[in-house]
Amino acid sequence: MAAHWSERWELVVGLEVHAQLITASKAYSSDPNAYGDHPNTNVSAVTLGLPGTLPVANRKVIELAVRMGLATDCTIAPWMHYARKNYFYPDLPKGYQITQDKTPICTDGHVMIQVAGVEKRIGITRIHMEEDAGKSIHDVDPFNTLVDLNRAGVPLIEIVSEPDIRSGEEAYAYLTEIRRLVRYLDICDGNMEEGSLRCDANISIRPKGTTTFGTRCEVKNMNSFRNVQRAIEYEAQRQCEILEAGGTIHMETRTFDAAKGVTIGLRSKELAHDYRYFPEPDLQPITVSEEMKEAIRREMPPLPRELRAKYTGELGLSEYDANILTEDKATAVYYEALLKHLPNESLSKAGANWVMGDVRGWVNERGLTMEQFPIAAERLAALIGMIHDGKVSHSTASQKLFPLMLEQPDSEPMDLATRHDLLQDTRDDVIEGIMRDAMARYPDKVEAYRNGNKGLLGLFMGEVMKGTKGKADPKRANEVVRQLLEN
Repeated sequence: MAAHWSERWELVVGLEVHAQLITASKAYSSDPNAYGDHPNTNVSAVTLGLPGTLPVANRKVIELAVRMGLATDCTIAPWMHYARKNYFYPDLPKGYQITQDKTPICTDGHVMIQVAGVEKRIGITRIHMEEDAGKSIHDVDPFNTLVDLNRAGVPLIEIVSEPDIRSGEEAYAYLTEIRRLVRYLDICDGNMEEGSLRCDANISIRPKGTTTFGTRCEVKNMNSFRNVQRAIEYEAQRQCEILEAGGTIHMETRTFDAAKGVTIGLRSKELAHDYRYFPEPDLQPITVSEEMKEAIRREMPPLPRELRAKYTGELGLSEYDANILTEDKATAVYYEALLKHLPNESLSKAGANWVMGDVRGWVNERGLTMEQFPIAAERLAALIGMIHDGKVSHSTASQKLFPLMLEQPDSEPMDLATRHDLLQDTRDDVIEGIMRDAMARYPDKVEAYRNGNKGLLGLFMGEVMKGTKGKADPKRANEVVRQLLEN
């Protein structure tokens, strides 16, 4: 929000996030749930809503919705029914959508976000199950709108937040956390570009210090988290200028033009749509037992907030490190596997540095994902253990042994180090012999060191490393060199 008016007005935002669920079949039919297939191939009489067809609830959809509810500390409804939401779109073949109205499967949850180092709770009003509509395509035929019904009937959950968001940055952080959760839980791939995660924002402003909500506008059709943030900030500025000029905000649906950075009015919402909700007559009510909830909970992976708490609390990592390691599930899974194989817990920071540095650097340079990283966590742990035990130096491990492991990921690091003569020589007599030769060649430097020029230590360390072809343990070599120079 612009500084000249944010002192007077408070931004109020609630977000509605639709997440397409990862299931083999659609929400109420056996039609394939697959993205990118040839148009109108994943359809059947049920998807088309032909007379005499009946829907069948997909149990997997219910389980995934419960999984998201448990991850966001929601109350899971023990009994619920489906509802029909009646409206007409060209790409909604039945003329109604099977959704939930009075009895959403999840209610009263929350997620925690961080903005500028400050943690905040964002409430979740409800999560409910529904089906997607098809897709109208306007840019292929210049004279006609084309309809692809492959997406019709694809299962969704809609996650409705409380109006707790007070800035574009908070909206961005909230969406990031929601996407992180659905990916950790394996319920949605979180890809906004493909439309598997979509967001609508309800935006209003009110004078600071008041509790009454202002008139809200809903902004749709945003294809990235950054555009959601930009749309919120623009819309807040627009509403402020109208109110400060004595105007009135009208409830309406708007869209965001990313190229121009502005929101544009689509249609008025002054008269609410009458969707004529009523219980879905073709689907029986469903129950979620305590046993079912606990079975689902047991199968859930550790969540990002739990891992962050573990890394900062038990392992002593920084907030920054914990956030990087939990940024995506694959990185967290790899680091968790690494922790299991490290020789001791004191190496957890070293392991974190390797994952955040050499490992992610290699992955990012090649545009790959962590799942495609070729070195098993067990072998990287062995490499870190070798550094800790003084068998190889960190620089040798990073610059020579790590690249060899990438080329031969099935080989043990100790075997590679032995085969390529990379193991450190930690014998004191070898280091001492090289050092005495160096002192004999540079008696004046020895004298200067003993007279206070401690910077000459690097000269003698260089001689030792050169004499051992870089295989001396730097820590032990440093001790021997100092001892000889100072005596």
